[in-house]
Amino acid sequence: MVLPRNTGENADAQEARSEPSTASAQGVRTPSHDFKPLEKRVSAVQNGSQDESNVAEKPDRGPAAPLEAYGSEAVSEEMGFRDGAMASVLLIEDDKETANEIRAELGDRGYIVDWAADGIEGLDKARWGGAEVLVIDRQLPGMDGLTIIEALRYEGIRTPVLVLSALGALDDRVRGLRAGGDDYLTKPFATVELIARIEALLRRPTESRDTLLRVGPLELDLMERTAKRGDRIIDLLPREFRLLEYMMRRKDQVLTRTMLLEEVWKYKFIPRTNLVDVHMGRLRHKVDEPNEPPMIHNVRGVGFILHAPA
Repeated sequence: MVLPRNTGENADAQEARSEPSTASAQGVRTPSHDFKPLEKRVSAVQNGSQDESNVAEKPDRGPAAPLEAYGSEAVSEEMGFRDGAMASVLLIEDDKETANEIRAELGDRGYIVDWAADGIEGLDKARWGGAEVLVIDRQLPGMDGLTIIEALRYEGIRTPVLVLSALGALDDRVRGLRAGGDDYLTKPFATVELIARIEALLRRPTESRDTLLRVGPLELDLMERTAKRGDRIIDLLPREFRLLEYMMRRKDQVLTRTMLLEEVWKYKFIPRTNLVDVHMGRLRHKVDEPNEPPMIHNVRGVGFILHAPA
């Protein structure tokens, strides 16, 4: 969600701007040399409700102007933006209008933008999509933004994250950063600031750290997203990979079904389901072949445990 146009002294400059064109289905367009700021209604308050009085009127069509007014400041095109140069961004935002406008503006600057409209889809794309920067709205259906970030950091995924939120109090910003966010931008915001913050995240050096888990002959590469037992490659689905990682980090510990549902599936309630048993059965079939000593064991009436072979 971005700032509406100012009135009064900046009215002439507003009327001179051209209206942004519609984003393509992929959210990527031919880069433009004219800075075309976004138009967006302003969110009412933290509960996400919308107030009709806060809707910004779009300017009349006209030649593009070189300045964007932001409060009492004017931002010149001459300050320049780094060309996205095909850098990939994953946007997790449930408001379609906001998402379309951000995708269009980033697409103009050469970025490849993927979009997820809810937290569950967003987490899956963040795990497997290979984005260089994540832009995550804090209040999402399915799974909130901070839970997504915490899950990624726990899994060792260090992709830079810019948090977007209407919650702008100091405690809210601190909570977002402590959850693993790298930057925090409060709604409504100016386009120029959004792009500048993404550029800053892209300039940060990539962290180097151990991302290889080993338990006996079992090996899990968190960066390459591969698994193998000895020389045998194990083909895992995303949920199976996450489940195995959770167990390898807690080798020799009994893991209850409740723990697995809360930590691997991120359930906030415990449903009556055999979901864990079904996935565990598939995982055991892949990890423990008939001619190999078993590593995943069932603890009757309690849960499961992962041991290295004796």
